[in-house]
Amino acid sequence: SLVVLFGATAGAYGAKLGSDERELILLVWQVMDLHSKKVGTLHKSLVKADNLDLSDQCREASGLTPEGLGKAEPLDRVLQQFSQLVSSDLKVLGRSSYTLCSDGQLLIRQVLHPETSKKNLLLSDCFYSFYDLRKEFHTCYPSSAAVKDQTIKAMAEYLGLGTDEAEEDFGVWQVKTMVAIIFSMLSESCNHVFTDPETVKYKYETGPCSKSETVDSETVIRARGLPWQSSDQDIARFFKGLNIAKGGVALCLNAQGRRNGEALVRFVNSEQRDLALERHKHHMGSRYIEVYKATGEEFLKIAGGTSNEVAQFLSKENQVIIRMRGLPFTATQEDVLGFLGPECPVTGGKEGLLFVKYPDGRPTGDAFVLFSCEEYAQNALKKHKEILGKRYIELFRSTAAEVQQVVLNRYMSTPLIPTLPTPIIPVIPPPYTIATGSIRDCVRLRGLPYTAGIDDILEFMGDATGDIKPHGVHMVLNQQGRPSGDAFIQMKSADKAFMVAQKCHKKMMKDRYVEVFQCSGEEMNFVLMGGTLNRSGLSPPPCKLPCLSPPAYAAFQTAAVIPAEAALYQPQALLPTTRAPQASVTAPPTVTYYPAQAAQLYMNYTAYYPSPPVSPTTVGYIAAPPGAVAAAATATHTPILPQPGALVRMQGLPYNTGMKEILSFFQGYQYAPDDYNGLIQLSDQARSVLQAPKEWVCL
Repeated sequence: SLVVLFGATAGAYGAKLGSDERELILLVWQVMDLHSKKVGTLHKSLVKADNLDLSDQCREASGLTPEGLGKAEPLDRVLQQFSQLVSSDLKVLGRSSYTLCSDGQLLIRQVLHPETSKKNLLLSDCFYSFYDLRKEFHTCYPSSAAVKDQTIKAMAEYLGLGTDEAEEDFGVWQVKTMVAIIFSMLSESCNHVFTDPETVKYKYETGPCSKSETVDSETVIRARGLPWQSSDQDIARFFKGLNIAKGGVALCLNAQGRRNGEALVRFVNSEQRDLALERHKHHMGSRYIEVYKATGEEFLKIAGGTSNEVAQFLSKENQVIIRMRGLPFTATQEDVLGFLGPECPVTGGKEGLLFVKYPDGRPTGDAFVLFSCEEYAQNALKKHKEILGKRYIELFRSTAAEVQQVVLNRYMSTPLIPTLPTPIIPVIPPPYTIATGSIRDCVRLRGLPYTAGIDDILEFMGDATGDIKPHGVHMVLNQQGRPSGDAFIQMKSADKAFMVAQKCHKKMMKDRYVEVFQCSGEEMNFVLMGGTLNRSGLSPPPCKLPCLSPPAYAAFQTAAVIPAEAALYQPQALLPTTRAPQASVTAPPTVTYYPAQAAQLYMNYTAYYPSPPVSPTTVGYIAAPPGAVAAAATATHTPILPQPGALVRMQGLPYNTGMKEILSFFQGYQYAPDDYNGLIQLSDQARSVLQAPKEWVCL
């Protein structure tokens, strides 16, 4: 038996059903016996939504009103009535089992499953298996329209069924027409058999992913804006109704090994991925989640792993993984098992523990633990911030992909928590510096498309590109490391800057107009340090300082760090040489507007950047062995930072901390700002604060 089902929401209708996250307001169904070709009673139930504000499309298509829906039953009661009435109709027809059949997949996957999940309602088993009438129709009639273009009306017209939509109530006509279509498919000329239903997974299955595995890019999405404490199960619940591949949720981590609010999700096929994209800006709690396309390569980079230890740890399937953070470095397996206690036994005892270590074997204070069921995991999470030794321990839900990211990054590369290398030497020749005077020989571009790169800016400038100083294009990033829409360009003279501002102001770049203003090098530096430049003048930089992007910024990729030995033994092979003045003007020299790839490749802008930030076109940083510092300094005649021990790094600062608070924190200790003058370009205001007497700082 089939139960032909049709539904509508308070929002979009048709191909966009469920994409606007609106609630279900109508269910219509009818039981039909495929063998005897008999049908049961047609039922129509209105559903009372929490939000009775109907869209114009819904009002026009359904004819329903908020007043009428206000008298209806809530969704949980309607689902109970559905089960009872279907069972009653089956008894009348002499049948006991049935499968749902709907017009496409949206009603089941994009409406019923997500809504019941948010309202903590349990759907009966019948909603986890159903027939897609559009697919079945196309299988029966291959010459008909493609599945994605099918509608109930189109299928009826293809069969020549004479049905008048205006004669019946909304929903009733749809179900009657679907029943007529199915009977036509069961006729002797077609003799169609319903054998392969669509399925909805009951729960998300965890599991490891190998880097050698092939992942189709048409099955992967990126979810952004997730709550930091969300787990793979929370993400699976957000995509409830869609089938996620086994081990297909990979939480992304930042450089400190903490979750950054993004995840890559792999679905079983491209159809499920396309449905997932329709949930863009749907809500997880009070937060809306952005959903974008991603690639299989990106997924493998996050979720793939090859460590035998990790593979063995994750070989026990369907386990709940908990991450422990903040363990004492001397903690043993027995200490952890004793901390968890008998109320939350670890799967396999010591085999269910995985300590994370740095490449040199030192413990990081992190560990992963396996539990066989949700109850044990919940008991473990209750111990969040309890004391082990002299430290409190944090416990979080985790995933197989997170285990691979954390452990493999510790084993195979530098630690996820980067440390500032000391000593530090500049690797870019000093001639290429940012202007600091009051001459208005710079221009500011505001309102750039976020996808714009250096080449787009050069094309936008047109003939004026010949008047740009070498290494004179500087793009600005926001606090998230993404383009801010601003850029600064150093011109060869104030007249050239004036002409560019006049010629290019409000000129279109792609689909946006760009504002171009003339400014001075001092103003440019001030803005790059975090200040603002507007009609009322300069505003002091806030604590949150923007940083400059690598000038050849593309796809938000972090550049690699050059090995120190390569920087010391072959500097000329890596760095662009200073161009000598050309005597002849017959052959114009090639102008470099931003550093060549050789220079960019060896500066890690993500892990290390000077404070206050300066242009990465002028100063870059690499680590060097202590014994080679003096030789490198003598060879390059470039100021360097003091020897190890003179530089400290501060973590955990309040976001509103300013320079005065930091200096006050170090009151009584000797610091030497003059040692940095040759390396970090300070404005007069910043230098005056650094060199002020301690008494002034304490005010």
